[in-house]
Amino acid sequence: MDIRKAIAAERRDLAALLDELTPAQWEAPTLCAGWRVRDVAAHMSLGFRYSLPKTLTELVKARGSLHRMTDRCARRDAAAHSTGQLAAFLRENADHPWQPPMTGIEGALGHDVVHGLDISVALGLGRSVPLDRIGVLLKKVTPKSTKFFGADVGGVELRADDLDWSYGSGAPLTGSAQDLLLVLYGRKLPAGRLRGEPRNRFARQAA
Repeated sequence: MDIRKAIAAERRDLAALLDELTPAQWEAPTLCAGWRVRDVAAHMSLGFRYSLPKTLTELVKARGSLHRMTDRCARRDAAAHSTGQLAAFLRENADHPWQPPMTGIEGALGHDVVHGLDISVALGLGRSVPLDRIGVLLKKVTPKSTKFFGADVGGVELRADDLDWSYGSGAPLTGSAQDLLLVLYGRKLPAGRLRGEPRNRFARQAA
């Protein structure tokens, strides 16, 4: 698969999805704890809009904390731009070569796919990411990556029911490949999306 073409297609798909959201949906929470849809959308385009010097300046302001920097920038930029602009940033930068530090081109695809699912799954939109894009990301999963994203999958075997893929060992946890990808990126999912004895371990608590 041409990953650059997959990234461009994913960004255009997500821009089209954002174009159709209602004002209430833009303000709704996502799977990214503490972020609304507009915050996630703003964060997704940060790499296109910030030069390296600006990024480093923001990191210094955040006292070296990448988490603190991205959180502040996402909230500030979400307030500074209209919803139309936030969608356009993705569409107009579909072919932008940005990549997250140290993770390469697959990291750029993962960034777009997972944050897109943060939005669509939380809103219950039923979007299915093409399996070839999901498959590329699942092949890159390692114990190091799950630790980085805060995914505690010890003692669990993840089994996709729409792709020939599994990961880990232990009690079976079954679901769609994209839902299991979210688990591996440290997300908690709405109830009913996963099957198996450990499912509650990876479910969001009811508000």
